[in-house]
Amino acid sequence: MAMEPILIVGLGNPGASYEGTRHNVGFMVVDALARRWNCPLASGKWRALSARLQWQGRPITLLQPQTFMNLSGESVREPLRFFKMSPEHLLVIHDDLDMALGRLKLVRGGGAGGHKGIISIVRELADGDFYRLKIGIGRPGKNGVPAAMPVERFVLAPFLSEERDLLDERLAGIIAGIEDWARGLPDKAMNRLNAVK
Repeated sequence: MAMEPILIVGLGNPGASYEGTRHNVGFMVVDALARRWNCPLASGKWRALSARLQWQGRPITLLQPQTFMNLSGESVREPLRFFKMSPEHLLVIHDDLDMALGRLKLVRGGGAGGHKGIISIVRELADGDFYRLKIGIGRPGKNGVPAAMPVERFVLAPFLSEERDLLDERLAGIIAGIEDWARGLPDKAMNRLNAVK
């Protein structure tokens, strides 16, 4: 029996000036997946960089919306409609200010927590029942970042070298958890990812 297609989306902002910033951690993870699965992302449909592949019998589309964060939903909506996917076959990877740096949390549904990319996706799909992999980036006032730094500036600033080192250490585990989810094992993925504090 054919396996249902899935869509894995990393959120971020396009352009060289945003590369390596905290708000682009979703892009970073999708880049790592594309390298692991040897499927380069290319521009084309859906106002996004994307790649399509078959992995262990599962049709997968990787997506990096190029609409800027606040309009992410306009890009995500299109492949879901094209492939006739339900939201339960969507995984969105994004940064989370309310979790400590490097903490991971895979959830299905729930509130947007003020994240503009998630707000846009829920608005465009008229449905919030999709999976989200939240990656903690911390807040100003932690890890040597001045408490007075505005949140908007903090999320658009590059990771400090030690922060990036921590995320790089976590990347293999993040990919393993995503692969569990892609196999149709969301509970196993949650157990693996949500154990990372």
